[in-house]
Amino acid sequence: MGVDMFASKTRKTSTKISAHYVDNARDLPWRVAPQDSKRGVLQDPYHVWLSEIMLQQTTVGAVKPYFEKFTRRWPTVADLAAADQADILAAWAGLGYYARARNLHKCANHITDNLGGQFPPKESELRKLPGVGPYTAAAIAAIAFGARAVVVDANIERLAARLFAIDTPLPKGKAKIYDAMDALTPEHGAGDFAQACMDMGATICTAKNPKCGICPVQDDCAADKLGDVERFPVKPPKKAKPIRKARFFWVERDGNLLLTTRPAKGMLAGMRALPDDDWSASQDGNCKAPMDAEWEIEENIIQHSFTHFSLQVDLAIHSSTNPVIDISDNIWWPLDQLAEAGLPTLYKKAALWVAKRSLK
Repeated sequence: MGVDMFASKTRKTSTKISAHYVDNARDLPWRVAPQDSKRGVLQDPYHVWLSEIMLQQTTVGAVKPYFEKFTRRWPTVADLAAADQADILAAWAGLGYYARARNLHKCANHITDNLGGQFPPKESELRKLPGVGPYTAAAIAAIAFGARAVVVDANIERLAARLFAIDTPLPKGKAKIYDAMDALTPEHGAGDFAQACMDMGATICTAKNPKCGICPVQDDCAADKLGDVERFPVKPPKKAKPIRKARFFWVERDGNLLLTTRPAKGMLAGMRALPDDDWSASQDGNCKAPMDAEWEIEENIIQHSFTHFSLQVDLAIHSSTNPVIDISDNIWWPLDQLAEAGLPTLYKKAALWVAKRSLK
């Protein structure tokens, strides 16, 4: 199925979407208002790139404070390149999918070292950057450089699938959805059009309870005519997530908490964390403590969901009266400054559990 099948209604549909955006665009800290973009004002490529990486599998509400924190601390891509990766990971803590933060630093260094500190304007060149896939490359090209590029994120995917009632299950249906967006995307103003579609998917054409009554393209929507909007896009059956088990170790000394740095590869790589028992996405932990001592074991204190598995966590609290000796790769972090350690959410949950336990 190619672009031609969509041609009959694409122009008027695109015009309605673009017109709706002018008066209803979300006010986002990385975005240029449509009134300004009409005057030729383009968005900063650094801001577009940073926000799009942060927004991968993350909501706008969660990203806003992180984007503002990052751009205050590292105003340019060169500033980000010069930062220590540990500081970037700590600032990222809580956003999840930490490979994105490591790729941010890698990409910033590549741009600074090899591209004179400038993002390339062509979609094909943007795809070569570390951590930048087809969607992000298209978004940067369209929004920051004014190029015609076909942008398809999860919100746009849903909008297009419904407009054309594309019933081929994902992921195979992605090719037809791309064709639909290719037909819809105008030659000029592709950046604003993409953001208009993002906004519609986020605020009107939502996954559940879409607001079809206020949609500017309801009359053009094939799924609405079928009376079954929420069926689209058609997704494959969900697979049950495997459950893994882990044990964390809580060790205090003189008002400090024992932390460690996770391995350079694997889950939460390079992050500060509580010592644990080498759990992974593929296997349970071994329950082995980082030192010989007496431990008070609290079972299943938290459950944490990752994309492909869930983790049940036991907490072993150091209860020996003997002083704790130093162990390899340890970090003694002041307990009253634990919020500044940049712990991943999983380990923050354990710390919160201990804090609540101490109040009982």
